[in-house]
Amino acid sequence: MIRAYRSRGTRLEPLDLTTGHLRDALWIDLEAPDRAEEDAVEAASGVGIPTREDMQEIEVSSRFYREGEALFLTVQVLETQSERDTEIGPVTFVLLPDRLISVHYHHPGSFTHFADWAARHDQPLANGTEALLGLLESVVDRLADILEGEARKLDTLSKAIFAAHRPSGKGETLAVVLQRIGRAEDMNAKANESLTTLQRLVGYLTLGGEGPQELGEGDQKRARTLAQDIHSLREVAATQAAKILFLLDATLGVINIRQSDIIKIFSVVAFVFLPPTLIASIYGMNFKHMPELDWPLGYPMALGLMAISAFVPWAIFRWKKWL
Repeated sequence: MIRAYRSRGTRLEPLDLTTGHLRDALWIDLEAPDRAEEDAVEAASGVGIPTREDMQEIEVSSRFYREGEALFLTVQVLETQSERDTEIGPVTFVLLPDRLISVHYHHPGSFTHFADWAARHDQPLANGTEALLGLLESVVDRLADILEGEARKLDTLSKAIFAAHRPSGKGETLAVVLQRIGRAEDMNAKANESLTTLQRLVGYLTLGGEGPQELGEGDQKRARTLAQDIHSLREVAATQAAKILFLLDATLGVINIRQSDIIKIFSVVAFVFLPPTLIASIYGMNFKHMPELDWPLGYPMALGLMAISAFVPWAIFRWKKWL
């Protein structure tokens, strides 16, 4: 799918490809393109579109490189379809002096958000670098929203974990808690991975001095601010990773405590009924000479002994506060 946008003053507007041409576009967004769409963009821009296999290379030299006037930059961007379904995939930005081309095989919501926002707000969009910086800012804002939402979920999760150990807590709650911890760790790890690649990209543009044209003072300031935001978000992600690990340890600890309580109850019950069982076993022996068998009060005496022998251990456990 091809989405094209052109600059109209200080705003971005969609380009109708039925009446317009790709050469007029400031930003061309390729989502899961087929061969014909790639050929059309290559013909309009004069650069080759990287394949899906090229975008998945992890070497830095394969993620950031130059071909003529085109600068190829690949980062990992999150796609959040639902609360439980999160995908991360590579996005390659082809930065040219007069335009920006983005290629991806998933659907990052931040791209749509940027296009809608830039259509309603005044923002300088005179070249591909300014479009790239605006798009990166939108991606970082989206990651910030995700981390903020995850922080609130972790606070709720923390309360659920420690409330689950109350006597009225349900045992199956802890299994659900473990699933929520797993989802939180997955989301946090993907967000941190995306921030890491974005940090490298911004550093490559600013510190490396790369680009189709030298960054102006305004673009340099935006890039530095963007780098600071990414750095702060990585610190937040690291803090949340430590909290997730703590919650996992706490959950496993609560599970161990609950299992220990169950084993303790069985142990106490077995100990309480051990003396009565011993007495019953003695009087169940088939010996010929057992005087108590001929006593009229032998049966009540045996029952009384069993009751007393069961009550005494129970009372000791209660006195020691083991129950």
